[in-house]
Amino acid sequence: MTQMQYDSNVDNLAKFGPSFQSKVLANILSSQDFLQQSLDVLNPNFFETDAGKWIIEQTIDYFGQYKVIPTLEVFKLELDKERDDVLKVAVKEQLRNAFQRKNDDDLQYVKDSFLDFAKNQALKSAIVKSVDLLQVGKYGEIKGLIDVAMRAGQPRNIGHNWKEDIAVRLAGVSRNVVPTGWDPIDVLTGGGLSGGELGVIAAPSGIGKSWALSTIGANAAKAGKRVAHYTLELNENYVGLRYDTIFTGIEPGQITSHPEKVRNMVEEITGDIVIKYYPARSVTVHTLQAHLEHLTSNKLKPDIILIDYADLMRSIDRADARYQELGAIYEELRGMAGEIGVPIWTASQTQRSSIQDDVIQADKISESYNKIMTADVVISLSRKLEDKANHTGRAHVIKNRFGADGITLPVYMNTSQGKIEIYDENSSKGILLKKQMQSGESMLKKTLAKKFAELHDDFLDE
Repeated sequence: MTQMQYDSNVDNLAKFGPSFQSKVLANILSSQDFLQQSLDVLNPNFFETDAGKWIIEQTIDYFGQYKVIPTLEVFKLELDKERDDVLKVAVKEQLRNAFQRKNDDDLQYVKDSFLDFAKNQALKSAIVKSVDLLQVGKYGEIKGLIDVAMRAGQPRNIGHNWKEDIAVRLAGVSRNVVPTGWDPIDVLTGGGLSGGELGVIAAPSGIGKSWALSTIGANAAKAGKRVAHYTLELNENYVGLRYDTIFTGIEPGQITSHPEKVRNMVEEITGDIVIKYYPARSVTVHTLQAHLEHLTSNKLKPDIILIDYADLMRSIDRADARYQELGAIYEELRGMAGEIGVPIWTASQTQRSSIQDDVIQADKISESYNKIMTADVVISLSRKLEDKANHTGRAHVIKNRFGADGITLPVYMNTSQGKIEIYDENSSKGILLKKQMQSGESMLKKTLAKKFAELHDDFLDE
C-alpha cells in the first residue's frame, strides 16, 4: 500500500490513555459511518504507539481504494510484508485490544471526545499554516484553510454512489443478514433479514404465528445470535418453555419432567434469548427502545428482535381509526429497526375467512394494507383442518423486496414438538408433503361424504 504524508505538528492522545486509544480504534474498525466522518481529521500521529499509527495508515489507505473497512485478513496480509518483528507483535496485540473493546458501553462518548479532539487539531493546524499567509496578505487562502478546518469531521456519507461504490455492493457487505433457518426463505431473501428490515408472518388465529416467530428465534440462537423476544400475549415462562420444546422436541406440558435434558440442551446453544412480556395495547416503540437500551447497557444488544405481535401494540401518535394506527405502528417498527441496525420479525392476524384458504393472499391481511406496504418481507401461513391432522401447511411469500415473491412452499408443522420446517416444493421432502396434503384433503372429502350419506339415510328412515 502507498505511504501518505501526515501533519506531524499535532498533539497525540497520550492524555486520554491507552484504553481510550484502543476504543477509538474499535470505533473506526467497526463503524464505516464513523470512519467516513473521521477521514478529514484522522491522523496516524494522534496515536502514541507505532502499532496504532500503522493500523490507521493501513485503514485510511485501504478505505481510499475499496471504500470499505479492512478486514482482519487484510491486516494479516499487509502485516506479513513488514520486516519489523517487534512491530508485528505490537500490531497484533493492538488489534486484539481494539476488537475486545467493540461492545464497551462508552463507545459513543469516545467517538464524541475523539472527534472534538481531532477537529481542534485540524483548526490548530490551519491557524499555524495561516501565520505565513498572513505575513504576505493572502487572506483568501487563510479563509479557505479555516473554512475547511471548521467543516472537518462532519458526517460525510452522501449515500451509495453507484459509479464509485462498485466494490461495496459487489463485496456483499450491504446486508448483514440474520438467517431464518428455513433454507427456501433464506434463499429467496438473500440470506434472511438485515438491520433496518421488517418481516411479517401473517396467519389466522390458532395457526402457529407465535410458534413460527419462536422458530426463527431458536434458529438464530443456534447460530450464535442474541435474540430479544417481546411477547404481548403469552407470559415469559411459557414462551421460554416453547423454546425448550423447539430445542428438545418435548411437549411444553412435559418439559418440567425432563430438567436434565433441558439443562444439557441449553449448554449447547451458543446464542442467547431474552424474553420480555408486556400487556397488550400497553407498548409503543418507545417502550421497546427503552428496554433495548437497557439490554445494550448490559452487553446484551440483540442481533434480531421478535415481536409477538405488532397488532397488539400502540402507536406513538394517536390515530382516528385503528387501521391508521396499525399502519403507523409498522412504520415506527421499521424506523426503529433502521435506527438500531437490527432486523425485526413480527406477526399479523389475517381475516377469519382465511382459515380455510389454501393460500392466504395480501387481501386477507386484517385491517391495514399499510402493513404490507411497510414490511420488507411478508409470509402467510395457511393450515386447513386436514393440515392440522397431517402436520402440513403452506407458506406463501406475499411480498419480498430482495427476490421473487408469489411463491408457495410446503410446510411441516407439528407444534406439539415445536417443529416447523419449510421446504422447496421440488425437494424430496417438499414433494412428499404436497402428496400428504392432497391425500389428506381427499380423505377429508371422503369422510364428509360418508357422514352426509349416513345422515341422509337416517333422515329417510325416519
